[in-house]
Amino acid sequence: MSQKVAVLGTGKIGEALLSGMIRAGWAPADLLVTARRPEHAEELRTRYGVTAVTNAEAAKTADTLILTVKPQDMATLLDELAPHTPADRLVVSGAAGIPTSFFEERLAAGTPVVRVMTNTPALVDEAMSVISAGSHASEADLAHAEEIFGAVGKTLRVPESQQDACTALSGSGPAYFFYLVEAMTDAGILLGLPRDKAHDLIVQSAIGAATMLRDSGEHPVKLRENVTSPAGTTISAIRELENHGVRAALIAALEAARDRSRALASGNNS
Repeated sequence: MSQKVAVLGTGKIGEALLSGMIRAGWAPADLLVTARRPEHAEELRTRYGVTAVTNAEAAKTADTLILTVKPQDMATLLDELAPHTPADRLVVSGAAGIPTSFFEERLAAGTPVVRVMTNTPALVDEAMSVISAGSHASEADLAHAEEIFGAVGKTLRVPESQQDACTALSGSGPAYFFYLVEAMTDAGILLGLPRDKAHDLIVQSAIGAATMLRDSGEHPVKLRENVTSPAGTTISAIRELENHGVRAALIAALEAARDRSRALASGNNS
């Protein structure tokens, strides 16, 4: 962990990654940050004991550059970094929809690039980070990216061709669950429960169900069947979900998210 790592464009996810790395054992002295607003960079320096630098200084100094700016800002950032980034720097992109080739074309020939799609549960150390290698990234580069993002959750390697699907499933995934909890909370209120009690019931049920899925090794169909007794309440609810096409709607929603990720990769930001 003696290598210097710079987090560029340190917003919420970048800060979550930064704090997770420190908890995992990285020395603040080895961590550099950049931010759009100088006052935010100063806040990060004060809060974590890291060094606030410019993007150019990060490129010159750090061994690994983690780019956490928004996809639409990435080209501008790379234009700024390119004159200062040697080919031996590991560049890690956290931008949805942007392929590693986008970075390789704009940086020095042979620059290793790793693409990572993480999600907002990084804020509570429960992220799902999906990692793919660019054409020049080595096994050691992938392992280093796993070490960094493993500080805020679980990591999974996939071929880059699967990144858009992973963005649809896990990158955007937390929003689907929040949407479902919102709808179920409204239903609880309709059924006569106070909002706070409906919220607590649903959130704990979600945590319990997710833990069972993770730890039991059972297929979700099996776990659902264990709750579904003949002519009972659960099967009545499942029938209504099927009648209203919830399964088909979810599949269509995920396809739309995947297609949008592909559109971002092609430069369509509208």
